[in-house]
Amino acid sequence: MAKKAKSSKKSISAKKITKAGEPQKSPAKLMEQKLPPEMEKKLKAIKNKLDTFKEKVVDKFGDYIVGISLLPPEKQAPAKPGEKPVEQKPEDQKINVLVLVDDTTSKKMSKDELHKKFSTIVTQIGKEVDEKIKPESILLTDVWQSCYDGKFDLNKMIAVSSPIYDTGMLAAIKIAEVHKSMVIKKFEKYILSYVLAGSLVQGRATPESDIDVWIVIDDTDVKKMSRIELKDKLRAIILGMGMEAGEITGVKNKINIQVYILTDFWDSLKEANPIIFTLLRDGVPFYDRGIFMPWKQLLRMGKIKPSREAIDMFMSSGEQMIKRVQLKLRDIGMEDLFYATLTPSQAAIMLYGLPPPTPKETPEVLEDIFVKKEKMLEKKWIDILKRNVKVRKDLEHGSKKEVSGKELDEMIKDSEAFLKRIKQLFDEIHLRHDQRNVLHLYDEVMTIIRDVLKMEGVDKIQDEELIKIFENELISTAKVPAKYLRELNEIVEAKRKYDAKKLTKTEVEKAKKGSIKLIKFLVEYMQRKRGIELERAKIKIKHGEKFGEITLMDKEAFIIFDIDAKERQYSKAQINPDGSLGTTNPSNIEEFEKSLAKAKFPKRVFIKETIFEDIKRLFGNKAEVLLHY
Repeated sequence: MAKKAKSSKKSISAKKITKAGEPQKSPAKLMEQKLPPEMEKKLKAIKNKLDTFKEKVVDKFGDYIVGISLLPPEKQAPAKPGEKPVEQKPEDQKINVLVLVDDTTSKKMSKDELHKKFSTIVTQIGKEVDEKIKPESILLTDVWQSCYDGKFDLNKMIAVSSPIYDTGMLAAIKIAEVHKSMVIKKFEKYILSYVLAGSLVQGRATPESDIDVWIVIDDTDVKKMSRIELKDKLRAIILGMGMEAGEITGVKNKINIQVYILTDFWDSLKEANPIIFTLLRDGVPFYDRGIFMPWKQLLRMGKIKPSREAIDMFMSSGEQMIKRVQLKLRDIGMEDLFYATLTPSQAAIMLYGLPPPTPKETPEVLEDIFVKKEKMLEKKWIDILKRNVKVRKDLEHGSKKEVSGKELDEMIKDSEAFLKRIKQLFDEIHLRHDQRNVLHLYDEVMTIIRDVLKMEGVDKIQDEELIKIFENELISTAKVPAKYLRELNEIVEAKRKYDAKKLTKTEVEKAKKGSIKLIKFLVEYMQRKRGIELERAKIKIKHGEKFGEITLMDKEAFIIFDIDAKERQYSKAQINPDGSLGTTNPSNIEEFEKSLAKAKFPKRVFIKETIFEDIKRLFGNKAEVLLHY
């Protein structure tokens, strides 16, 4: 999406963009005014040509076209010094037209290919209607990507254009851009983000769709009033500006303005509010001071996840609501039944590892994951959830007037059964997670045992021999206490039952506890053994008032001249075949530790005579070798 079709940007001139909030009058509106007959005739001819152009483009591409708009005339370039400005005759002026193309559902060709195809055909249609018509084809994803990148030239251009054909998108961008400009001009200090959301950005817009915008206000530095007072004060003015923006632009669609203070927005995010997750997922920022886009990217990366408390809250709310529904009136009961089945369903989806979907999406997501993919849930439970969602929607919209007592009793009964089944699903999801953890622990234990046995000189071990060799080399020799063999056998048995799909929750917990103890002991064992090997490979030297050290590895040695220095200075030298040290070169602690990790220390370390000559060369004739340090 980030890569834009080149032609869609180069051909859009900044000269076409005027101040947002000052909409251009359409040819039809200009014709309504009293004009000279000659001018009226010309405007009528332009309108007829634009209507013809619109009909041909829409007839050719159908639903792909979401808007066609007349752009303001290009401003004439200023004359060069000493030259008279050349006045462009009205009949020579181009008719600049913007064509907005919905490419969100296109999968058969790339963005560049799609843009080139549309541009070529639309330009040809323009020429056929009138040579002066100069269409500019813009992809909808390019408009949104510009917003993600913090560039709003395309929005401003749409705001000053005059729609000829609109499925609702041009009107939404126009009024939102104008309203945003008014809000920013008045309250720039407090506005963090201005976001277009709802059906328009989800690809479900109609010409009658409401226009949903969200505004996040910074309340972290409020001193003169409470946060609630700040929100209420700004909200009242911002809503008034929304009505004013509608009058300025002539857009009749309702603009729904939601105002959030930053602290409330953050709390909603932590509480896994599905509406906030949907806003971050689908919303398009028309203004952002570095809050919305980072959150949106973190959500895409899976870094924003509901807390365990939020998941538990979603789950527990179902049982509470089932009890309440039996004591409420019919209409309140229906509301509770809806959420009693919805919120545990969203909780199950979150426990699986996905963000909570919107109420409308929840049944489909639940079915896709647990019925079709994981086969952990039966289809009949999805049908119960879908019915509850539909009944609530029908009652809300008035297409269903009432619910009979019999129907309500049946729905309560089904919802109670649904909740019990979802609880079982929770247990199954938890068990699957635990079983997978046992598998990871088993692999980790086996890897560590191999590493321990390698340190003991046992290499190239077959899987079936591993436990027997562990017993012979480490348990029988008393290097590892016998109780850890029992822990190992329990982990192996848990792995066997996991493969046979017979692993229980009790066995999972037992294996987890045992494996943690075993891993801790073996890691400490390797660290102790490695430390002993390292000490055997060191030569401690006293020279003057300082203490130095030589560490002998496989093929190289590291030298420290003052081990008590605040910042140790390291040198290294190759070990020659005769046991002497080669030329010393500067080194550092990172190189030392890297070599240390790879080194294989012998069980016995012998120092040849040549080393003593190197000690004299490096530390002086009066150097002393320490036998114990």
